[in-house]
Amino acid sequence: MVFDKLKKALKGQLRDEGSAEDYLEIDLEKGEKQTKVLVKLFVLKKYEDVNDILNVLRDGYSIAIIDMKILKQKDPIELKRAAAKIKKTTDALEGSIAGFGENLLIVTPSFAQIQKDNPSQPSEPSKHKFD
Repeated sequence: MVFDKLKKALKGQLRDEGSAEDYLEIDLEKGEKQTKVLVKLFVLKKYEDVNDILNVLRDGYSIAIIDMKILKQKDPIELKRAAAKIKKTTDALEGSIAGFGENLLIVTPSFAQIQKDNPSQPSEPSKHKFD
């Protein structure tokens, strides 16, 4: 029904029919919005597994935790290629990427940021302007 009105409005037929409406109201809130962030786990067994990871990241609502241990043991050169491709895509999507330990990689979309400084190191006390 809405699409028929929209099609007629685009063709200019709405005014020809003598309709009292001068505009067509479309409710954009009826579309489903994904409100929860999905944390998805991946195991990088071969270079081709990168494509599945990148597709999930491009959706924009997922955080990827990638276990690279198997590919690291099999072929370190392929691992470097895969990590470079993931980093390039993450940078293009304005996301964050960080290694966790020796075998894990965490990738977040643009709305999330990874704190990369070491929490076990004591930070300098913040100086307030009133001190």
